[in-house]
Amino acid sequence: MSLFQATLYTGIFLALSGLPFLWKGAATAEPVRAFPRSSKAAYLLMGTASAWFLFHVWHLGPADFGQYRHLLFAVFFVAAAGSFYFVPDFLAVRGLAALILLTAGVLLDAAYMQDPAARLFLVGFIYLAIVVALILGASPYKLRDFLSWLYHGNLRPRVLGALFLVYGLLLVGVAFSY
Repeated sequence: MSLFQATLYTGIFLALSGLPFLWKGAATAEPVRAFPRSSKAAYLLMGTASAWFLFHVWHLGPADFGQYRHLLFAVFFVAAAGSFYFVPDFLAVRGLAALILLTAGVLLDAAYMQDPAARLFLVGFIYLAIVVALILGASPYKLRDFLSWLYHGNLRPRVLGALFLVYGLLLVGVAFSY
């Protein structure tokens, strides 16, 4: 993936993610508040993150414990499958955090050693997303607390949507400036 594609796709994703919050405001509360404990979202997000991570484990090279990749694959497969049974609470949040971290690796690889200083708009957002993903992965209930705060008033979701939309459009503009 090129830096242009990484910046463009991230900008489009952010802009599209911000639109429902900006347009509907507090009307988005019910489905968004249901997300952290949603079993459908957990299966989708955690299943995708587990498959992506296990793909990486399966393709480990010799310098990265590749000689133990079969054992590591089995251990992580059992851990991923067991998470659905033993820790189903907030599994959608943990799956989202894992997907953010895996996606961040791809996006940072695209920006690595690139000349344009404008790439820092993408990289700065990615590092912020990594910090948020680490916090949510360790304490997924914090998303529930954030959502309670977010929907305390009608203006807060609209401001969040506007921030996502504006930053997404900024990233789209930056992508075309490379």
